[in-house]
Amino acid sequence: MSSRHPSPMQPAHDLERRARQAAALRFGWLAHLTVFVCVNAGLWLAGHRGGWLGLPTGGWIIGLLAHTLVVWLRPLWAMAYEQVLQRERERLQQQQPRDTQP
Repeated sequence: MSSRHPSPMQPAHDLERRARQAAALRFGWLAHLTVFVCVNAGLWLAGHRGGWLGLPTGGWIIGLLAHTLVVWLRPLWAMAYEQVLQRERERLQQQQPRDTQP
């Protein structure tokens, strides 16, 4: 476990939830890849002469690539979202009328 403490903006339970979600997505992707390799290897070994095997394998490759993009690019999207969110917070804080005391 890391010795870093969560920031006030990000409570410990939120970090734990996000870490578990990211781990689940990556394990899901690994399971998808494993099943893809096993099933398609079996299909190709069982009927490589039929010629029709390229269609299900090709479709599955497209699905696996989409799953790969979702899982492995998600941290980049999350980081970009956090930056935009922070800029919006700062912009809105600057627009708020300031209390002036004499």
